[in-house]
Amino acid sequence: MTAVATEADARVQESVRRFVAYCETGATEGLFAPDVFADITLPHWRIHVQGAEALISAKNGMHPPGGRTRVEKVLAGPTGYTLKVEERWEDGGQQWYCREAFLVDLDDEGRVTELSVYCTGDWDEALVARHGEAVSLLRP
Repeated sequence: MTAVATEADARVQESVRRFVAYCETGATEGLFAPDVFADITLPHWRIHVQGAEALISAKNGMHPPGGRTRVEKVLAGPTGYTLKVEERWEDGGQQWYCREAFLVDLDDEGRVTELSVYCTGDWDEALVARHGEAVSLLRP
């Protein structure tokens, strides 16, 4: 059996590429619909954001773009995808780490119209070290 790429597959692949570029560089061109809605869940906190500019400002306020984003999994569906990532970046002279899952709805142009974010919270070097001493993960 031969797999055939579909228009939806290409739309998801391009959106994932843009999403990772946003995380790593802050580039947002073509990523978000102007009226995107985001439901962001953090440890012990939850916020809603409406609009591309408000979402970009909120995300950049939580942690700045830059660093490396490792994509662990993409699950595509008919109207969007789920993306699981690990992010590492530098801020304030320290290395930071977090893991996130994004549930993404796309419009016909491949722009994000609705986004649900589930984040571990930002781990500083001390927390990463403490976790490494206490836990042996079976997978990266």
